[in-house]
Amino acid sequence: MILTQTALAGVFDIALAPHRDARGFFARVYCPDAFDAAGAAFQSVQINLSRNPAVHTLRGLHFQRAPHAEGKIIRVVRGAVFEAVVDLRPESPTYLDHLTRRLDADGGDAILVPEGCAHGFLTLEADTDVLYQMNRAYVPGHAAGVRYDDPALKISWPATPVVVAPADRRWPRITG
Repeated sequence: MILTQTALAGVFDIALAPHRDARGFFARVYCPDAFDAAGAAFQSVQINLSRNPAVHTLRGLHFQRAPHAEGKIIRVVRGAVFEAVVDLRPESPTYLDHLTRRLDADGGDAILVPEGCAHGFLTLEADTDVLYQMNRAYVPGHAAGVRYDDPALKISWPATPVVVAPADRRWPRITG
């Protein structure tokens, strides 16, 4: 696997480095030593799966409040998503900046979202499954979010969301 620092502080793209033969391929998807070597220390303690039957389902933008902030690795294991990450760390040089990526099962790539950043995705295909590796266990009562369509963030979503949870529509805007 190849970890590459993105334009957002602490956010890393994770590309597979597959070993191919007549059977297909084999690739490492997580190795703490590789993360440490890239300066992206991450220990997985919980793994979650998000199943999304409908195309243009939006989830996010989510994060956990301190002291239970979560870092996560986001990987699509079936289908495809448009992933957005927003830096919400006031001390960060990239505060309120965002980046977007297409993640799909065919490519196998992932993204490391550090603590203090929100993330969300829009499904680009029906029956999309997203695997989350978390660096800490979920603690109820600390979930938070910001509006996916906040004009201050200037995220250019590729389509209008069709399925959005009421909670995701109620998150506050950065601008209040």
